[in-house]
Amino acid sequence: MLRTLFLCTPFVALAGLAQAADTPPAMKAFVESDVMSWANDPVVIDAVTAQNADTAGVSEAQILEWDTAWRAQVGQAEQPLISDVMGRELSAYLKEKVAASGGRITEVFVMDALGLNVAASNVTSDYWQGDEDKYTKTYSMGSGAVFVDEVEFDESSQAYQGQISISLTDPASGQVVGAMTIGLNAEAFF
Repeated sequence: MLRTLFLCTPFVALAGLAQAADTPPAMKAFVESDVMSWANDPVVIDAVTAQNADTAGVSEAQILEWDTAWRAQVGQAEQPLISDVMGRELSAYLKEKVAASGGRITEVFVMDALGLNVAASNVTSDYWQGDEDKYTKTYSMGSGAVFVDEVEFDESSQAYQGQISISLTDPASGQVVGAMTIGLNAEAFF
């Protein structure tokens, strides 16, 4: 009987996480109370606005070329595109926010108006997020848009994590300029 109870315990915990995947209120509350206070900081908005100026009018072929290059560079010694993005002031700022989160934030990355990475706390698997829900359900939805993705087991961190994405709005113009995705360690919220 004790062995049966012991073996069932992980399944009960997983069932609780699965239910939480549908509605992670503590994670969303954390983003609203903690992340939103710095998400629209001038360092974020200015970096996105500058990249938007640089990438305005870029062709889809160029976007796909950059994305292919990024994917090929992941895990390689030579990483010119990745090094450029990871070496930006905003990437350092995002790394500081992850470090200061007490283990609650696993990653943060910021996208421009095309869904291209502007900066990231950690290397992402791809450069172009423009075809993914984290971008399409925030940027195109307007100011104040929030997309809460399902909690899933992340192989790289060996932990359950969820992503919450938000649109980024320039406070001066009121225009949406990009999006941000915040990866959260789901186990830190249970």
